[in-house]
Amino acid sequence: MQTSSDTNNKVSVQTLAELGPLPMKVALGCSVLLPVAFVLGFLMDNGTELFAFSYLQSTFFFLSISLGALFFVLIQQLTRAGWSVVLRRISEFISMGVIPLAVLVLPIVLVTLSGSDILYQWASSKNVAGDHLLQAKAPYLNSGFFALRYVIYFGSWIFLARFFLNKSVAQDENGDPELTLLMERRSGPALLLYAFTISFAAIDFIMSLDAHWFSTIFGVYYFAAGLVGFFSTLAITLIYLRSKGLLQEPINVEHLHDVGKLLFAFNCFWAYIAISQYLLIWYANIPEETVFFLHRQEHGWGIISLILVIGHFAIPFVFFMSRWMKRNPKTLFFWAAYLLVMNWIDIFWLVMPNVKSGSGDFLGVSFAMILMNICCTVGVGGIYVAGLLKFAGQKSVMPVRDPRLEESLKFHNI
Repeated sequence: MQTSSDTNNKVSVQTLAELGPLPMKVALGCSVLLPVAFVLGFLMDNGTELFAFSYLQSTFFFLSISLGALFFVLIQQLTRAGWSVVLRRISEFISMGVIPLAVLVLPIVLVTLSGSDILYQWASSKNVAGDHLLQAKAPYLNSGFFALRYVIYFGSWIFLARFFLNKSVAQDENGDPELTLLMERRSGPALLLYAFTISFAAIDFIMSLDAHWFSTIFGVYYFAAGLVGFFSTLAITLIYLRSKGLLQEPINVEHLHDVGKLLFAFNCFWAYIAISQYLLIWYANIPEETVFFLHRQEHGWGIISLILVIGHFAIPFVFFMSRWMKRNPKTLFFWAAYLLVMNWIDIFWLVMPNVKSGSGDFLGVSFAMILMNICCTVGVGGIYVAGLLKFAGQKSVMPVRDPRLEESLKFHNI
């Protein structure tokens, strides 16, 4: 394997610290909105429950982005991809978001351990005693085992994210090509661990909000949503950094074009999984399964379902067909931001109809409730971004001594 010492002499080391203190100040300022959301929830009727669901939605929206980043890092190492080296470090930074999110998800676990059914009906022994189906699922859906699985999930993700970032950063210092071989060898088993943990985490934290309903494809659905969220975030981040003078030369229109193609591809993959889940349940027509979609067609939720069909898939599909759109930073930035919003609506659609008070009636949602939800998302997002900036620190925004750096710098689409 060739070394990159010659390339390293031509590439300057840049860090996110060059952006100055403003991004961190903005992130910390946004984080203040999280307690504001809590106060709004406390002042509203049934607001505590609404805040709990909004908080769950917000944390798992950002978690899906970091898990999408972790998958990208692993798959690039497994396939020995050269084109993506210059943008891989940013992906490694985003994957580190699992650390602040582990802390943010902890209150959900603690509330569940307390026996409260504010989120999960199966967490209350009283509910389990009066429901034979919850009794049958109790060996898996119980607070103690739930907490143990939380530790396993986040412990696994934190270990993987730290391992691949630390090895990549170490290579910046010593230029050892053996570190690349080590990451390639570890990426295969890491992907297997990743597949199991993301699937069961989606089942535990989101699907079990309605413990009577189940879908064998739900974990894949959350995985697909995460990839849409990640590639949207990656495109936005790269374009923003280039506008601020970082990565202007290493990352060119060819790299942005490929990020746009991946965003297009995985948005189609998300739609494929979504329609597959719908059709399988529709064909079988089993009441225990159809209740999920039936509830999302009633109480005003059909509006959100229609927005996802048209806004998340149909409209972006038409525009992403254009090669020019994916190669123009301004249009790519706009559509990436658009799909990130659609991704947020998707997670909102998964979580919020499970609100028990008021039957989760979307048409009955007040302005204060919407404001609380937005404040919750922005607040969690502020903590999330602040954590990413902290972990990035003085680290280079690009693997400057990766053996395949030269290939990535010269990357050109055919």
